[in-house]
Amino acid sequence: MRFVYLILMFTFLFTLSGCSTNTIEQPKEVTLNQDRDDFNGELEGFFDEFEVEEIYDPFSGYNRAMTTFNDKAYEYVIKPVAKGYKYVIHEEVRESVRNFFNNLYFPIRATNNLLQGKFYNTYEETGRFIINTTVGILGFFDPAKVHFNLEAHEEDFGQTLGFYGVGSGPHIVLPLLGPSNLRDLLSMYPDALLSPIDYTERSYWTLTDTWSEYLGARTFEEVNYISLDMEKYDEIKQDAIDLYPYLRDIYEQYRKKQIEE
Repeated sequence: MRFVYLILMFTFLFTLSGCSTNTIEQPKEVTLNQDRDDFNGELEGFFDEFEVEEIYDPFSGYNRAMTTFNDKAYEYVIKPVAKGYKYVIHEEVRESVRNFFNNLYFPIRATNNLLQGKFYNTYEETGRFIINTTVGILGFFDPAKVHFNLEAHEEDFGQTLGFYGVGSGPHIVLPLLGPSNLRDLLSMYPDALLSPIDYTERSYWTLTDTWSEYLGARTFEEVNYISLDMEKYDEIKQDAIDLYPYLRDIYEQYRKKQIEE
């Protein structure tokens, strides 16, 4: 099964990191380049900047309940697992795993940049993918950023629809995935058709063949990501008088800002 490929590559990476001091010198700043990392970085200065607007929220009852469920799942299941994973796996290995997944999502970023007419961004994304897949050993390292100053340009189909004037629709909180809206929810399917980590049935560039493989790969990716930035969610909760509307407003305003850029 193709999911075995991910496990084998992770094992290879773990072995590689043990001898990396003599073979590959990897600068410390090499890995902070994923879309969700950009999200976290920008949020640090974003909380006090956005103007609160009235948000269409007909599903507020459900959304509140799902926010509570997600919060409890994070605190009592996901966070402890991520802590254990963090304790066992060295930080450089976890950062390289994050780079690997980020490199896999090149088709989503490149296609949506192209659909929005951002041709230079598409060119940079293509250059990043070629360099990181070859010199960066299947994307485990990020020489494109470190040595060539090629930055990732995070775009998804929800941003593409917003770019062409499609409204966000009602806010929707997804199980375990968190805040979203109708436009972004529907956009997950077109993006999935471009992703190698996929839950749809197709015969091209997939690393997962079944739902169980897909969920396994995504769970591994999420736990690895959370292990690298566990403090951010706790900081958000400390600032929130009422967690659900706070997360909702941050998400909607941030997506609006992404589309405008």
